[in-house]
Amino acid sequence: MVQVVGAREIEPQQLKDFFALQEVSDRAFFSEWWDNLPQPTDLERQSLDKIEAGYFNLIRYPPLLEKTIQIAVVSPILFLAGCFLSPFRVKTEESIEISSQDGDFIVRGSIDILLLKDGLWLAIVESKRADYSIEAALPQLLAYMLAQPEQDSSGSLRRDRPSFGLIATGGEFLFVKLVHGESPRYGTSTLFALRNKRERDIYNAYSVLKRLMDL
Repeated sequence: MVQVVGAREIEPQQLKDFFALQEVSDRAFFSEWWDNLPQPTDLERQSLDKIEAGYFNLIRYPPLLEKTIQIAVVSPILFLAGCFLSPFRVKTEESIEISSQDGDFIVRGSIDILLLKDGLWLAIVESKRADYSIEAALPQLLAYMLAQPEQDSSGSLRRDRPSFGLIATGGEFLFVKLVHGESPRYGTSTLFALRNKRERDIYNAYSVLKRLMDL
């Protein structure tokens, strides 16, 4: 009997059991989030400061829902990073479906924001409401990333190329790297939090995004 599960309800153990997904704890596996990061310009910092101030103003009047997160935080950051300019393309509410090797387990869902460059998935952004757990969103994002096509627009196989994802709750950001293959593997960045004002994590998260876009 075929079991169909929504991406929002997928559990970590199901990804492991049906798709052989394994987490990699070695920091070197996902060096892109900490190595050779570009620094924001003064003008970019000013814009990021406004986005951060806007977020803290919004949380004074809950609830802060997913659509508001997209409008007030995620979209301005993507715009600032140049993600809406050529050679990037943006798709929203992109439907996906993945099935286990035997076809008995199917996951279906819809990606919030999908960034593409030359037919390759460079980033998947899953925005969540402010009180939503990053850990609860992670299996959903991984299911979306597993659904990435095996070929790019030229027909070249891309199983050896990584894909990257981002979970954004407005106040927190987590980047994810996934390498496809017979046994897909993933790793995560540190958790960037706007409350971490001493480290200015909004600058740090922005730097990671810019690094991934430059790959």
